[in-house]
Amino acid sequence: MPAKSSSADKSDKIDPAGAFIRICRYCAYQERSHHEVRNKLQSFGLKTDIVDELLSRLITDGFVNETRFAKAFAGGKFRMKGWGRLKIEIALKAHDVSSKCIAIGLDEINEDDYRDTLKKLIIKKSEAVTVDNVYKKRDTISKYLIGKGFEPELVWEALREILPGN
Repeated sequence: MPAKSSSADKSDKIDPAGAFIRICRYCAYQERSHHEVRNKLQSFGLKTDIVDELLSRLITDGFVNETRFAKAFAGGKFRMKGWGRLKIEIALKAHDVSSKCIAIGLDEINEDDYRDTLKKLIIKKSEAVTVDNVYKKRDTISKYLIGKGFEPELVWEALREILPGN
């Protein structure tokens, strides 16, 4: 009885029609960037011209849409992970999303919600930081929030409002 072949063996032998069916399922599960889809198709062992043809077909059929991906990604990372615009922008650039689509994606974030989230994060982190010196406390909180991708000017403005110095 022959041994079961691994999924790597199957992906090495995949034909373009089978690859298209698999990649459609992959794209239907959640929004994907062109970059992710291209990498997935290449992992099937397909030639570059076939990858380009399938990617083009996916775009035409509406399975892949860079603007839709940028909106979903930006909104999701902001709401679910509390990321700031700078971190979201860097992550979208890592997905090779165009500047225009990045701007559209970031526009999905409501300015009032953005500032409210920043203030909530400041209050939450303030309760967790046990330093008594208000300046050291603000410095610690600012590093945390800037690391989450919030704009430094906005962070410091909100910190001065919530944690005023002496």
